[in-house]
Amino acid sequence: MIEVNLLPGKGKRKSSRRGMPQLALPAIPGLPKDRWVLGAGALALLALVVIASLFFRVAGEAEELGIQLEAAQRDSARFADVIQRAERLQSQRDSIAQRVAVLQDIDEARYIWPHILDEVGRALPDYTWLVSLQQVAAAPHPLIRIRGRAATYFALTSFMENLEASPYLGSVRLIAADPVMLSVGAGSQRRIYDYSLEARYQDPPPELVNRVPLFGASVAVPGNGGGF
Repeated sequence: MIEVNLLPGKGKRKSSRRGMPQLALPAIPGLPKDRWVLGAGALALLALVVIASLFFRVAGEAEELGIQLEAAQRDSARFADVIQRAERLQSQRDSIAQRVAVLQDIDEARYIWPHILDEVGRALPDYTWLVSLQQVAAAPHPLIRIRGRAATYFALTSFMENLEASPYLGSVRLIAADPVMLSVGAGSQRRIYDYSLEARYQDPPPELVNRVPLFGASVAVPGNGGGF
């Protein structure tokens, strides 16, 4: 009996399907067979590996930073102790410097009056004598007032010129020169001058004095020029 295929191409399609190779994943029990699910799982596994690697690396860096922080804290404590000791020493040095400055001021002032008395005595001419000498203004440049008597007005003028020429005295000013009668014996009297004048102590030129520090050159006090 003869059979006629009324569906054109049906047999041809069957033959073509049998001829093409088909790819298929190996069958593993327990795994899903959908390739998208497998791809997502692989990506999740890869992300987990990357996250774990980053975690361990960050943990290692954190541990190293912790060690460095502890070392820095120890150094900070040590440096803080050093700074405190340095501040205490600085405070002690400043206190000592202030005391030295006071002592040097006293040491400088102790030469003022010897110079004044020496210069006044050297400037006193003949026929002139002193009655009193007092300080009327404080150091470092004291103002002194001199009272005395002079036999002549010329002797008084000479006394003032000698005081003005002194390197330790200046600003000589006559306050008064009153004539008075002085008894010289046998009922006779002589006219003299009762004078009062002022002069101010001044620092002499550096080449005239030899300045030697009270505590030697090793002690330096900032802002203190020194000098007698």
